[in-house]
Amino acid sequence: MSNTSTPSRRQLLKLTGAAAVAASVPFVPGVTRLASGTETGQARHGLSVFGDLKYAPDFTHFDYANPEAPQGGKFIFTAPSWGYNQNPLTYNTFNSFILKGDAPPRMELCFDTLMVRAFDEPDAMYGLVAETVEISEDGNTYIFNLRPEARFHDGSKLTAEDVAFSLMLLKGDGHPQISQNIQELQDTEVLDEHRVAVHFTGNQSRQMPLFVAALPIFSKRYYTRYDFSQSTLTAPLSSGAYKVGKHAVGRYVEYQRFPDYWGNDLPVLKGQKNFDIVRIDFYRDRQVSFEAFKKGEMNYREEFFSKIWASEYNFPAFEEGRVVKREFPDGRPSGAQGWFINTRREKFKDPDVRRALSYAFDFEWSNKNLFFGVYQRTQSFFENSEMKAEGMPGPQELKLLDPFRDQLPESVFGEPYIQPVSNGSGSDRSLLREAGRLFKQAGFERQGSELIGPDGTQLTIEFLNNSPSFKRIILPYIKNLERLGIKATFRLVDAAQYQSRLNDYDFDICSRRYSLTPTLSETIRTFWGSEAAKIPGTSNIAGISDPVIDALLDKALEAQTREDMNVAARALDRVLRSGHYWVPQWTKPIHTVALWDMFGYPAEPPRYDFPVEDLWWIDQEKAEKLGKAG
Repeated sequence: MSNTSTPSRRQLLKLTGAAAVAASVPFVPGVTRLASGTETGQARHGLSVFGDLKYAPDFTHFDYANPEAPQGGKFIFTAPSWGYNQNPLTYNTFNSFILKGDAPPRMELCFDTLMVRAFDEPDAMYGLVAETVEISEDGNTYIFNLRPEARFHDGSKLTAEDVAFSLMLLKGDGHPQISQNIQELQDTEVLDEHRVAVHFTGNQSRQMPLFVAALPIFSKRYYTRYDFSQSTLTAPLSSGAYKVGKHAVGRYVEYQRFPDYWGNDLPVLKGQKNFDIVRIDFYRDRQVSFEAFKKGEMNYREEFFSKIWASEYNFPAFEEGRVVKREFPDGRPSGAQGWFINTRREKFKDPDVRRALSYAFDFEWSNKNLFFGVYQRTQSFFENSEMKAEGMPGPQELKLLDPFRDQLPESVFGEPYIQPVSNGSGSDRSLLREAGRLFKQAGFERQGSELIGPDGTQLTIEFLNNSPSFKRIILPYIKNLERLGIKATFRLVDAAQYQSRLNDYDFDICSRRYSLTPTLSETIRTFWGSEAAKIPGTSNIAGISDPVIDALLDKALEAQTREDMNVAARALDRVLRSGHYWVPQWTKPIHTVALWDMFGYPAEPPRYDFPVEDLWWIDQEKAEKLGKAG
């Protein structure tokens, strides 16, 4: 993580001339600026953290969706992304919104939400279950007016009781990446069958109401019979465009489009959810999944291995044109991908130790010899965005950083930290010497072939991973660490154990990628906040705990304008990079995709997401040529 044109039942304010009024709208802590120029207490069709909404109340569909797209067919793939307790390699539960268990990716397809994102706007949301929303004058209460036609798959009504119940259930028992993000949700109140009030404490960020509006809605009746906090392979009652269909645990799961889905014709869904079946297959080995794709057992593959992309698309179906390769732009912040260092462990507490580890990874050699030169080095936690820190800090950044000058290294006030560049030999001696100097500065001594720490023992590092394909990348890095006297090993574990160990922070170093939205939300606290470092299952796997970072997180989330947010993010980026919490890996601003040539898709994909399973469709004529129609 996610419409009839019937006239609204409540008054909607037109956006005409709204931009002229925007500057006069005062900022109230916690209030989200929605469709600038609207008044508090009036019903509105969308939410946006900054500025105006692109789509007027009478819009018929999102510009990037094809309202004429045919429906039908089957989309079969391995998941390129996932969230919460989802696992792309296996599953043992259909409860995707708690910490316990491993759920299949895309369970969110089965659940409706109050509102949904527009993927061609950086932070806008429009009504799904909620037709409109009203905001109190102090910005601390949001009243969602629900569509009376909303239904669960068993035909029962989806009401305000279900919404109120769901939000408090997620606050109490939801996955930490949910529950920790909605702590400032005070309570919920059922006003009538189709009106629910969500009360915030007054300390919420501007983004939190949008986060809440995107959370799944559960059936209160169903979850008063079943324990939400437990993992289960019983498919839950849900209300979304899809429901759980055929499945074989650990092998595949099919999400079947619900034929009588109540929201089929709503503007926010027109031209979307086109496949009858969205099927996810599970493979423990990427090469095995590639062989399955080549045989046509899957019809879509997002390729993450440059070696395969560059040299292995030479099989008959590709050479005959039945399989094609495509590249699509990725306009999102690319986020952070790297080897994250567990600073909860004593041996990694010194920043000099963590920095030294970066000098042993030869990206230039890896990019040339392993990646066919297709990648760029990741430097920032906010790559591919205006939030990335570059050059000397500007006046506004310094205004945020100066109060903490005595708590920060002087380097934060200069150029942001850049990862070392090697000579591409694979064992650049000058970089290894610098690593040795940093280790010595941190109290380590070389004794023969071993690097001995202040505790009198050799420094050991275990790289935890769940993909054998990563071994060829990690082994050259390990070889350089061994040259420094470190005993480094690669530990391959199964998918369930990997997720469990990450949840419990039971690792030295692990590889992970996190993507960010163009408007920062409460989730950044679970990435880098001190509280998240102490709670199992959050995204703060490095264990970052720094009061300065906490303060800058607050500044980013309190920002009144996008530029203020970008400035705060750049200041935050400088501090994070100076902490050396990771060894950054690589990035590319495109999606590299291979597919059996049977699909139709929008001519211009939305900038801020790439939801193929939502927006694409089967092109019947192409499918017939491949013998894959029907």
